[in-house]
Amino acid sequence: MAEALQGCPGTLLVPRSCCHARGAARGRAQLPACRMTLTSTSSMAQAFFCLLLCIPWGSSCPPSCQCTERAGAKAVLCSSQHLQEIPKDIPRDAVLLKLDPNSITSIPSNAFRHLSRLQEIDLSRNAIEHIDRAAFRGVAAGLRSLDLSGNRIRSIPKEALLALRAELRLANNPWRCGCALQELLGAARLHPDSVRDITCHTAPRHELVGKPLLQALGSGANLCSVPRRSTDVATLLAVFGWFAMLAAYVMGYVRHNRERSRGHPRAPPGTRERAESASTAL
Repeated sequence: MAEALQGCPGTLLVPRSCCHARGAARGRAQLPACRMTLTSTSSMAQAFFCLLLCIPWGSSCPPSCQCTERAGAKAVLCSSQHLQEIPKDIPRDAVLLKLDPNSITSIPSNAFRHLSRLQEIDLSRNAIEHIDRAAFRGVAAGLRSLDLSGNRIRSIPKEALLALRAELRLANNPWRCGCALQELLGAARLHPDSVRDITCHTAPRHELVGKPLLQALGSGANLCSVPRRSTDVATLLAVFGWFAMLAAYVMGYVRHNRERSRGHPRAPPGTRERAESASTAL
C-alpha cells in the first residue's frame, strides 16, 4: 500500500500499520491516522484519491471476530463472544463461519444472503428458538455443513432446510415431535453422529417422549397418522353435534305446538258456521 502511495504527488508515505493487509481489516477505525499522513500540495482531488487506497473495500472483519485466510479460503471465527445476533458485516468471501457458543436466539430471514461462498456454518451451543423460513436463502447451493445442535429449537419450517444440500447436525434440542418434523427428517441429510441424539421432548404419543425420534420411526411409528385421526374424530363429533342440535330443535318445536293445542282447544268443524246462522235467524 505504501508503494502505491508513492505515485501520488504531494503525499507522504503512510505507515504500514495503517494500510497493510491486516490493518485493512481495521481501516475504518484507523482512517484518521491515514488522513494525518497525507499532506496535499496540489489539489483536494489528488489527496482524496490517495486516501481511498487506505479504505478496506469488502475486506472488513466484524469487531468481535477474527478473520483468517488459508489457501485462498477465508474463515470468520466469532466463537465465545457473547453475541446475541448474527453479525451484519461478515466478509462476502467467507467460506467458514463459526458462531459457537454464543447467545444468539433467532436466525432471521436472509441472514446469510450476501455470503454466496459460504460452505460451513457452526451455530451450535447457542439459544436459538426461532428460524425463519428464508433464513438460509442465498447459501442453499453451496453450503456443505450446518450445525444447529445444542440450541432450544422445538420446530423448524421445512422450507428453511429442504432446499439445503448441507449435512445437518440437529442433536440436543427440545424437539416437538410431530408430522412436520417427521417429514423434515425424512428428506434432510443428517450427520451420522447427530441421529441418535434427536429426541422427543414432547410428542402426541406419550411413549415417544424422551426417545430418539428416528429409532421410533424405524420401529414403525407414524406421527403423520395421529393428526389425521384426530382431525377425523373432531369432524365426526362436530357433525354429530350439529345433528343433535337440529333434532332437539325439531322436537322442541313439536312439543311446543302440542302444548298450545291442549291449552286452546279448537271448535269442531262447522260449529262456528252453525252458531253464526242461528244468531242471524234470531
